[in-house]
Amino acid sequence: MLENDRQHEEEKIKKAFGDKTWAQIKSEESWRIFKIMSEFVEGIDKLSKIGPCVSIFGSARTKPDNPYYQVAEEIAAKLVRHGYGVITGGGPGIMEAGNKGAKTEGGRSVGLNIELPFEQFANPYIDHDKNINFDFFFVRKVMFVKYSQGFIIMPGGFGTLDEMFESLTLIQTHKIGRFPVVLVGTEYWKGLIDWVKNTMITQGNINEEDLDLFSLVDTPTEAVRVIDEFYAKYLLKPNF
Repeated sequence: MLENDRQHEEEKIKKAFGDKTWAQIKSEESWRIFKIMSEFVEGIDKLSKIGPCVSIFGSARTKPDNPYYQVAEEIAAKLVRHGYGVITGGGPGIMEAGNKGAKTEGGRSVGLNIELPFEQFANPYIDHDKNINFDFFFVRKVMFVKYSQGFIIMPGGFGTLDEMFESLTLIQTHKIGRFPVVLVGTEYWKGLIDWVKNTMITQGNINEEDLDLFSLVDTPTEAVRVIDEFYAKYLLKPNF
């Protein structure tokens, strides 16, 4: 960490512990509440009209020559050809691949961007009227799960894991419908899944049936098939 970054982090920590007057608290928190509300209003207003979509999660650090970038792009293209729109986090890497695949096929290409000090910037493949910027991660995640009818989880880091487990938790606790969660890349996810089986299940922290909440695939065809089979099961058509 650079010295300037370290000092900035220390200032943020000190500020969190600092005493504030009641007037300061009311002023700052009132402004934060209105900012949160405005993000919800904008997100709901723009996304309530987009129709059935699938979210694609994955690393912002994945380069275009990475096989997973190409897989994500092909998955997005296939989803559009099968009648779905695509939602991503709006940034580079896997997110860019997802928006690119959707845009190339003329489908809905949504980007839910987040302001970060590094890595994140809007990719050029998002529909101009569907590029939404957020300051708050939790508002952004609400938009993902509220307006997605499926989740494609590509290889990624902490953010991808956060989005994956958020989706699985909401499905497990019946807060959202049992939409398909598809992990792409057996080699990448095998270690995590082994840990879930050998540690979480054996210690009784989840049920063995919870493994049925997600699918593990390797190819775009397999990934989109899981989404299609979900819709076929409930006699739904994505292109309504």
